[in-house]
Amino acid sequence: MKKESRLLRVGVLGCGPISQFAHFEACRKARNAELYGICDVAEDLVARMAAIHEPRVTYFDFDQMLADPHVEAVIIAVADQFHIPLCLKAIAAGKHVLVEKPLGVAVEECEVLRDAARNSGLILQVGNNRRFDPGLAFAKRFIKEEIGDILALKATYCDSIYRYTMTDNLLPIPLASSNARRPAGNPKEDLRRYFMLAHGSHLVDTARFLGGEIVGVHGRLVEKHGAYCWFVEADFANGSLGHLDLNIPRKGDVEETFQVYGQNGSIFGKLGLTFYHKSGFVECYSVKDGQFHRPIGEDAHTYKRQIEGFSETILDGVPMHGAGIEDGVAAMRTMVAIARSVETGKSVLVADAKGGV
Repeated sequence: MKKESRLLRVGVLGCGPISQFAHFEACRKARNAELYGICDVAEDLVARMAAIHEPRVTYFDFDQMLADPHVEAVIIAVADQFHIPLCLKAIAAGKHVLVEKPLGVAVEECEVLRDAARNSGLILQVGNNRRFDPGLAFAKRFIKEEIGDILALKATYCDSIYRYTMTDNLLPIPLASSNARRPAGNPKEDLRRYFMLAHGSHLVDTARFLGGEIVGVHGRLVEKHGAYCWFVEADFANGSLGHLDLNIPRKGDVEETFQVYGQNGSIFGKLGLTFYHKSGFVECYSVKDGQFHRPIGEDAHTYKRQIEGFSETILDGVPMHGAGIEDGVAAMRTMVAIARSVETGKSVLVADAKGGV
């Protein structure tokens, strides 16, 4: 693991499961970033994480971390309901931000953050780590360089009844604290809302990443046997048709798939559980040479690659490879539009979406 001479000094807010499973390690392994500091109100949890990951500094108050001039960027890895106000504080303090997906929980608050980020000149990236899967990135390049006009796109996101057994076996046992700060109520009481924000944000971002802007949706939802299944017709700004399938939990394996039909070729892709750090299986057929093209992708630690891309943008001015603030707002609008369509039984324009899921 060779580090570059100039490292982005990153402070991570939140010592919960996603930081323990992904962000702490990603900062430590990234070639151009360092885990400079960690912060949480739960002092006992901070002490235990610091013993494992050895940051330079620890904090028990976010304002304290933001006041540290050595911290150049922060990762906000806390509950969805806290994302926007904490991002606004970080932007006001002059820090670059990588915030976990989804960007927020309602359209209007996301727009407030968008305006603040635009005026700040700072980098704000949304943690849609799937964009850094080598297979998905290969598909994106094929669309840009070879496929021509897109006719249609199909994308699925299927969580599994076995997923938590797999992740429990794969990941370290998460450490918890009774002193952790949690949002009011229980976000998982409304599973329809929780699943759309937690998992629909991945599906919508992948569809937009490959197919472009979604302008309208018509969603249907069935809830049976403890499962939630959305089928969504999507209209893209480029005139192509879309179908999005969100199924949680499926009586089968974890799976994300996508198919793209284009003027000069087609794409099939299948992504597995992200924590295996294995590149997605992607095949692109090109009429130019009559061949299928399939990358291997030796490095598929998408959380690490996400940090490296974030750092490259800040340190070297490289164009952002990840999801930006506009992507985060658009994804929120699209998820809200799907929710309104399911409620009304009618098609909804994404531009008209307001409120929350």
